[in-house]
Amino acid sequence: MATTVLDIRNLSVGFGRAGSIDPVTHDVSFSLKRGETLALVGESGSGKSVTANAILKLLPKGSAHYLNGEICFGDTNTLRCSERELRGIRGGRIGMIFQEPMVSLNPLHKIGKQLVEVVGIHRGLRTSQAQQLALQWLEKVGIRHAKQKLNAYPHELSGGERQRVMIAMALINEPEILIADEPTTALDVSVQAQILDLLVQLQQELGMAMLFITHDLSIVRRIADNVCVMQNGRLIESAPCQTLFESPSHPYTQKLIDSDPKGTPVSMPSDVPTLLSVDNLKVWFPITGGVFKRVVSHVKAVTDMGFELKRGQSMGLVGESGSGKSTTGMAILKLVASQGSICYQNQELQGLDRKAMLPFRRKMQVVFQDPFSALNPRMSVAQVIGEGLRVKVEGQAKLDEAEIDARICAVMREVELDPQSRHRYPNEFSGGQRQRIAIARALILKPEFLLLDEPTSSLDRTVQAQVLQLLKDLQAKHGLTYLFISHDLNVVKSLCHYTIVMKNGQVVEHGETETLFATPKQDYTRQLVELSSVH
Repeated sequence: MATTVLDIRNLSVGFGRAGSIDPVTHDVSFSLKRGETLALVGESGSGKSVTANAILKLLPKGSAHYLNGEICFGDTNTLRCSERELRGIRGGRIGMIFQEPMVSLNPLHKIGKQLVEVVGIHRGLRTSQAQQLALQWLEKVGIRHAKQKLNAYPHELSGGERQRVMIAMALINEPEILIADEPTTALDVSVQAQILDLLVQLQQELGMAMLFITHDLSIVRRIADNVCVMQNGRLIESAPCQTLFESPSHPYTQKLIDSDPKGTPVSMPSDVPTLLSVDNLKVWFPITGGVFKRVVSHVKAVTDMGFELKRGQSMGLVGESGSGKSTTGMAILKLVASQGSICYQNQELQGLDRKAMLPFRRKMQVVFQDPFSALNPRMSVAQVIGEGLRVKVEGQAKLDEAEIDARICAVMREVELDPQSRHRYPNEFSGGQRQRIAIARALILKPEFLLLDEPTSSLDRTVQAQVLQLLKDLQAKHGLTYLFISHDLNVVKSLCHYTIVMKNGQVVEHGETETLFATPKQDYTRQLVELSSVH
C-alpha cells in the first residue's frame, strides 16, 4: 500500500488585517499518496490555488492568515516551519509549476542561469555540474536545440517551451511532490497533450505524487487517480476519478461535468448576402539584416487566405499558436498591414486611410482573449463601455451625456450586468463579468461584425458556457456576424456554422463545421479533433 506523503487536515485560510479577517477556505481535508495524481477542481474563486499555495506558505505575508488546521508533509507540519526550513522544502522536496510561466520566469536572466540557481541552492553542485544537469533536464522535457536554449531569455521561447522550462525547474531536484497549478490553461490542445504526457511520464520515472489544480475536467479524466471538488472555499466531494464522473454525489459536481460546450449554432436563412469577402490575403513581416538593414527574408504569418462570410453567420478559425489566426483577424480590421482584398459590404477596405475607415470601425468590432488586459483599469465600467460613443464620426450627431448613460445602462442589461455597477472599476469584477463588459463595449456601437479572438479560453467551463449562450442570444437578436478565433474545437462546434483550419499561416482544410469535425480529410485536422475529443 502506497504511503501518504501529504496530509491536509481541517485547513482554514483567511485574508485581511487583525480584527477584520475574511475566511476564504473552510476546514479543507485531503491526503496525497506516493505516485498518486490528485486533481483539485472547481471554478475560479473556489479556493484551489489558495489551498495549494498554503502548503508551502506562499500566500502573501501580512494579509494571509492560517486560521486553523495542519499540513503534514511526512512528519513535518509546514505551517509551523520557519522560513529557513521551508526554503529547504520549496523547490527541493516539493516542486511547483505555476499557471503563467512568463510571470514565473525572471525576464532578466537566461534560462540556463535560472535552472543552475535552483540546483545550486538545493544540491550545492559546482556550476559546471549544475549546467550539465540543466542541459540534461531541458532535453528530458523535450526542448529542441537545448544547448542554444540554455542561453535564451524567456521571451525568446514559445508558450509551450516556457512551460517545459518551468517543468524542468520544478523537477530538476527530483521532488517527492509536484504541485501543478493550471499548467496547461493557456496552451493549444496539441501542446497541452504533449505537456500532460510529459508530466505523466516524469511522474512515473521519479515515483512522485502530483497535486494537479485545474478547472478543465477533460484533463482530470485523462490523468487523475482521485478528485477533490471545491466550491466557495469548501471541499464538497472527494472520490476516485472514474466514480466521480460516473456517479457524482453533489449537484455542483454534476453541474461542472455538464458544463462542456453543447448545442448547435444559431439557425440562419440560406439566402443571406455576403457581408465580408477576403481574397488572397497575405501578411508577411520583413526580416532585415546587415549594416543597411535590407530585407533579407520574411516571417510568412498568413499566405493566400480567402473566404466569404455571410451576414448572420459564425465562422471559426482554428489552429495552434503561431498558425496565423489572430494575424488574419487583425489584418481584416486593418490593425496590421496586409496585401490582398478585404471587401466589406462590397467596399474594398485596402487603401482606405484612417479617416475613411472610421465608419467601418463602428460596424466592425473586436473582443479580445484576456478581458483584464483589454480593459483600462483606470476607467470605470461606464467610461470603458461608453468610450466608443464619444468618438466623433463625420455625418453622425453627437450624443449628450444623458443619452450616452442611457445607452450604457441598456447595453449592460443586454449582456446581463447590473447597470448600478457601472461606476465600479474592472478589477472589482470576475473574469466572466469582465468579458461581458468587453462584449458590451463592442455592442454599444451597434456593429454588424464581431471579431472574437479566444474570448472564452481564460474562463471556467461554467462561465464559458454562459458567455457562449450570451453570444448566441445576441447573434439571434441582432443578426450579428462572427469571426471566432479559437483552439477549443468544442466551443467552435457549439457556435460556428463554418470552420477554417490553419497551420503555419496557410489554410489546411475548411468546410461546414459539423461535417469537418465528423469526417476530417487532413491528418492535421484529424489530430486536432482527436486531441479535443470533440463530441
